[in-house]
Amino acid sequence: MNQNRFLLLLLLLFSSTMSFTPCVRAQNGIVVFQTDFGLKDGAVSAMKGVAMGVSGDLKLFDLTHEIPAYNIWEAAYRLEQTAVYWPKGTVFVSVVDPGVGTERKSVVLKTKSGHFFVTPDNGTLTLVAESLGIDEVREIDEATNRRKNSEKSYTFHGRDVYAYTAARLAAKKITFADIGKKLLAKVVGIDYQKPTFDKGVAIGSIPILDVQYGNIWTNIDADTFKKLKIAFDEQVNVTIKQGDKIVFSGQMPYSRTFGAVPEGSNLCYLNSLMCFSIAINMGNFSEKNQVFSGPEWTITLKKIAND
Repeated sequence: MNQNRFLLLLLLLFSSTMSFTPCVRAQNGIVVFQTDFGLKDGAVSAMKGVAMGVSGDLKLFDLTHEIPAYNIWEAAYRLEQTAVYWPKGTVFVSVVDPGVGTERKSVVLKTKSGHFFVTPDNGTLTLVAESLGIDEVREIDEATNRRKNSEKSYTFHGRDVYAYTAARLAAKKITFADIGKKLLAKVVGIDYQKPTFDKGVAIGSIPILDVQYGNIWTNIDADTFKKLKIAFDEQVNVTIKQGDKIVFSGQMPYSRTFGAVPEGSNLCYLNSLMCFSIAINMGNFSEKNQVFSGPEWTITLKKIAND
C-alpha cells in the first residue's frame, strides 16, 4: 500500500510539472515593435512608455519603424523575415493600420512556434500564419485590455490597445485566454504568387526589396530554383511583371556574389535568406528598371541553354 501511494505521489508530481511547463515558457518578457510611424515624432516612444508602465522588467526591442506608410504587405513580410530568429514566447506588436477606428478586428495570434503577434487583422498576419502555423487567435477585448482613460481616442490603437495588451501579456499580467474571445483559427490573408515549378519554369513573387541597395528579393527558395539545374555563370532568362504588364525581360548570369560580374552589370544570386534575388553590381536594379515589390509583382525564370 505504501509503495502504491509513493508511486501515485510521483505520478502527481510529474503531471503537475508537465502541466506548468507551458505556462513557464509561454512568455519571456520580450516585446518587439514594428510600425509605419517612423521616428520623427514621439509615437514609438509613447508605445514603449505604455509598455514600461505595465512592467519595468520588460525587454523592449524594435523590428523596424520604417515600413512605408499603410503598406500592410511589407509589414507582413518583415514579421516573417525576423520572427523565426526570436525565442519562443516573444510578443510582437505590429501597427500598420490604415483602417484604425473601423470595424477591422484587433487580435492576438499565437503561432504553433510559440510566438505571439498583436496587430490589426488586416493582412499583416498573412505570412507568419502560413510559415509558423496558427495555434489560436483571440480578439482583443478592449473593455479590459485598453489603457486606462483612453476610450475617447480612436486613432492610436498602437499605444492604447496593442502596446498595452502586448506588455500585459509579455509581463504575465494576463494569460492568453484573458485577451478576449477565441476566434476561428484563421486570419485575413493577402493573395500572392507562391513559388512554383512546372515544365522547366519557376514562378514566384517579389515580396520585398533589399531597400538599401535596390536589389530584388523574390520568394523563389533555393530548392525551387535548383530544379532549373542552373550552374554558376550560366544564364537565366528573367521576366518580371506587375499584374499583366511586363516591366523587365532579359538574361543575366547566376553568380555566387556581386563581384563575379563587372561593375554596372546585372546578376542573379541567392540572398541571405536563401531565396533567388537580382542585383546590379554597385548599382540599383529597382531604381534603374522601375521594379518594386508587393503581391501584384511576379517573376518567371527559365534556363538558357548554352551554345
